[in-house]
Amino acid sequence: MENAQRLRPFGMRDKIGYAFGDMGCNFSFQLVSAYMYLFYTQCIGLSAENWAWIIVVSKVWDAINDILIGNMVDRKRISKKSKFMPWIAIGAVFLVVTSIMLFTPVTGFSQLGKIIWCLASYCLWSVAYTMINVPYGSLHSVITEDPKQRTTLSTFRSIGASLPAVLIMILPKVVYKDNQLSSDRLFIVAIIFSVLAFIVFFAMRKMVTERVVREDAPQAQKVNYISTVKSFFSNRAMLAITIATVAVVIFYNSTMSVNNLVFQFYFNDAGKATLAMIASYLPLIAFMPFASSIVAKIGKKKLITISGAISVIAGLIMLVLPITPDNKGILIYVIGLMVVNVGCCVFQIIVWAIIADCIEMSYRKKGVREEASLYALYSFFRKLSQGIGSALVALALSKVGYVETAVTQTAEASKNIKNLYIIFLVIGLAVMTLSMWFIYNIDYKQEQAFAQHNEEQN
Repeated sequence: MENAQRLRPFGMRDKIGYAFGDMGCNFSFQLVSAYMYLFYTQCIGLSAENWAWIIVVSKVWDAINDILIGNMVDRKRISKKSKFMPWIAIGAVFLVVTSIMLFTPVTGFSQLGKIIWCLASYCLWSVAYTMINVPYGSLHSVITEDPKQRTTLSTFRSIGASLPAVLIMILPKVVYKDNQLSSDRLFIVAIIFSVLAFIVFFAMRKMVTERVVREDAPQAQKVNYISTVKSFFSNRAMLAITIATVAVVIFYNSTMSVNNLVFQFYFNDAGKATLAMIASYLPLIAFMPFASSIVAKIGKKKLITISGAISVIAGLIMLVLPITPDNKGILIYVIGLMVVNVGCCVFQIIVWAIIADCIEMSYRKKGVREEASLYALYSFFRKLSQGIGSALVALALSKVGYVETAVTQTAEASKNIKNLYIIFLVIGLAVMTLSMWFIYNIDYKQEQAFAQHNEEQN
């Protein structure tokens, strides 16, 4: 605490700097989430079956390296000035290279060569992303111990993630040519996004201050992985937020590419996918300025469950509405998605503040600082869910009649793709809401007591 008092006070510089971190991550992550499946199936020529096993294998590796790198970050401090920033710097360079590799149009390769390239480049990209994302997630807990300031950081993290999302929104106008995905245009976009990511990571390192210095540094060297796993699974709040996150990632985040297919084949205009993406992020933009004050009044748990319930109801209504493949249908579809996305937007804004609370709760039970290891375990399940979600999407699309190499789809398959997307959203939001309502055990009174304790400590 004495060291914290000598440092620059927490302020807007930290908020913007921390936002830059997720901005950098999402320049790469959102491009991969929205277009990697489409790139390798429509442009490179991989089958949905090959894509499914590639993504599962690579995500299992990704999940494992999360734990390894998290444990390494806790055990090995490679700089006296910062516990987390050096790892982010190394990962940033690696991420630029591997992001470009992922979208290199290797159309001249044999089928086996394409499979090897996709698997190898994605596994390398996963290591690079983890080297940034795990220490970045842990950084949240050492910038400040104040719960209100942590909620603000979580809000700004979501703001940072939104700028790449805005650019992703307009990409359909750029990367599609004559309603077909262009591999050359995607490759250029990948280069631009990679450079932008590197720039904002550099800015974050210059702007953020780690002011919470852990006095139990010798203990940190004794972090035991088995003990950390026990801490994770004995933390009911951490389990609840992990289940909610798994549901959101599998059925919500992993289906971004399906929305592009809805516009490409059901509405026959891939460029208009921009409208749905904009509608999806409007609730996020509208809620951001009020996040901290609303959380302070009703608590995180209640806010997520109410917004989630509203979204589930909206999704069920969308399934019975007459969404026709014309401009009227597009209008109904876009407005419906805007309401459906309310729950997930709220979740995305405050989830990182919840993770910080769960990590802090673990410390108060054990008295051992293991931020990176706990975050890495959470990230393990998040990454594993990405693999499961991507594989599930590919296989489900095949089951409903989607042919990845076809220029057009049958009317029945196109309608099935649209319904499949809505069903996935409803399932993800329902599981998220139920987990936070029935399993998550930090209620509003506990949050207030938690905040009061930190104020007294400060």
